[in-house]
Amino acid sequence: MDHQRANGPSPLIDRSPSLSEPSKVSAARRFSVAPMMDWTDRHCRLFHRSLTRRALLYTEMVTTGAVRFGPRERLLGFSAEEQPVAVQLGGSEPQELAEAARICEDFGYAEVNLNVGCPSDRVQDGRFGACLMAEPERVAASVAAMKAAVAIPVTVKCRIGIDDQDPEEALDALADAVVAAGCDALIVHARKAWLKGLSPRENRDVPPLDYDRVFRLKARFPALPVSINGGIGSLDEAIALLRPRDGVTLDGVMLGRAAYQNPELLLGVDALVFGAEPSHAHAREAVTSLFPAISQHLAKGGRLSNVTRHMLGLFAGKPGARAYRRLLSEQAPREGAGLDVLARALDLVDDREIVSAAA
Repeated sequence: MDHQRANGPSPLIDRSPSLSEPSKVSAARRFSVAPMMDWTDRHCRLFHRSLTRRALLYTEMVTTGAVRFGPRERLLGFSAEEQPVAVQLGGSEPQELAEAARICEDFGYAEVNLNVGCPSDRVQDGRFGACLMAEPERVAASVAAMKAAVAIPVTVKCRIGIDDQDPEEALDALADAVVAAGCDALIVHARKAWLKGLSPRENRDVPPLDYDRVFRLKARFPALPVSINGGIGSLDEAIALLRPRDGVTLDGVMLGRAAYQNPELLLGVDALVFGAEPSHAHAREAVTSLFPAISQHLAKGGRLSNVTRHMLGLFAGKPGARAYRRLLSEQAPREGAGLDVLARALDLVDDREIVSAAA
């Protein structure tokens, strides 16, 4: 497992000395967990926070209409323990985005991020997401409006291009526009999005990755914080992308599915990326630290499975892991399932290898 390397290679040290909130967010951006629809809800984020104190966490994408007119507490509510946490917005109308950003700032989010990367048909129908790669001036106007409305950082997550666009021209055009508008950071999914002919799932795997394109962007904009995303499958790969390449060093890495499907890799982030003490020695300890929060959730009428569905990737390859997953999958969704179900699932796992490796 990646976190077993805590006493191995030299960590990548957090270089920001400031304790101000913007600097904390900037430092946390060195490693972030991507916004993922249906996955990175508040229960997922609290679980991930038990594994890493330092990484920047993101909400699922939420549309401007939902923020402005929907059930805000259900959509935007989060616990202070999740911080630093950023909200990702989907929208294309500058003033609506500004209003939504103000609402999110009032909720206490540390950053607001504009989605210019999602390729789904539903998002395209709403004229936001990856299709905005073709409208850099609209994206810039949206960034400028949000910057004028809030004091927290405003960032953009994008692709290197869409469809038949030249990635050199498309990404530079977007970056030129948003930098002029005051964008605080750019997170680049290092592959095109094909809006015609590929499904959202295929868009995560089929278009080829081009990490070098992101390094060329950073070389062109040395003062712009640039993070890289897309196809990063392990903590080792993430650390490799944080090392200089031809004299250029990126500011951050963002992991999505790898962090969700193998959450134990997050146990190594604080030590190896930030040069800090790990949040917990091993996954079992991280999970049990959440028992009080889970009890509160259950007391409010929530289901155990709201939380445990995000934990099914733990203990991969360890004796008892399959039985652990089966028990949680079958019993946690049941009416009245309590902490005893999770405790019994943990008892099925022999994770002594993890404990001894982290000790």
